[in-house]
Amino acid sequence: MAYRFRRLFASTFGRPGARRLLRWCWRLLLALALMDAGYLVGIWPQWDLYASGPVQRSNFIRAYEFERGRHADWPALRWNPVAIEAIPQDMIWAVVVAEDARFFEHDGVDIEALRDAMEYNLSRKKMIYGASTISQQTVKNVFLNSSRDPLRKWHELLLTIGMERNLSKKRILEHYLNLAEFGRGVYGVDAAARYYWGIPVSRISRRQAIELAATLPSPVKNNPRTDTRSFRRRVKKIRRYF
Repeated sequence: MAYRFRRLFASTFGRPGARRLLRWCWRLLLALALMDAGYLVGIWPQWDLYASGPVQRSNFIRAYEFERGRHADWPALRWNPVAIEAIPQDMIWAVVVAEDARFFEHDGVDIEALRDAMEYNLSRKKMIYGASTISQQTVKNVFLNSSRDPLRKWHELLLTIGMERNLSKKRILEHYLNLAEFGRGVYGVDAAARYYWGIPVSRISRRQAIELAATLPSPVKNNPRTDTRSFRRRVKKIRRYF
């Protein structure tokens, strides 16, 4: 069998026309790789601008402000970034438990979670769960978009590695907690606490911290106001770790 395959391969790609086609394919792939490398160089962040200082607006926040002009029913943007020192430990812990339990152990990509998600999805024969870490979600929010195409995921992976090498875990969390969406037009934990309960995030209770974490990753549909069955199940699941 192997001998027949080698003969077939040799007879196919040994022809002059096929060899030329193969060479052009390699040249095309090389050109695409060079173009992508150039794109990455163009968008590669100056990490020192993100390593300290105020948290900057994310691409998702800019996109929301742009799209709101086309949706009269969308509320005004709510976003009030705060220093991580103003965020209760219960809030930080609840988000880590809910979104990325091994956040302090991995280097940006959780291989174990990725393997588990792939096995689960293959068993169901469809994409149900992803395995994006807090670091990956932060990169997507700050620099990229919600596209699911493989090229965007590739860029996300490279940027995540870059961010993990240049920003501390504490700083990554500070970005994530201030940029994650917690409802339609509600970005960051402080804006979320003020929106749902009328208090700054520094004053929320453990129960409220768990409820905010439970809005992720579908905050428009599942949040403390909609109080869906899925939201209540997620609250119960997170509460087990407290």
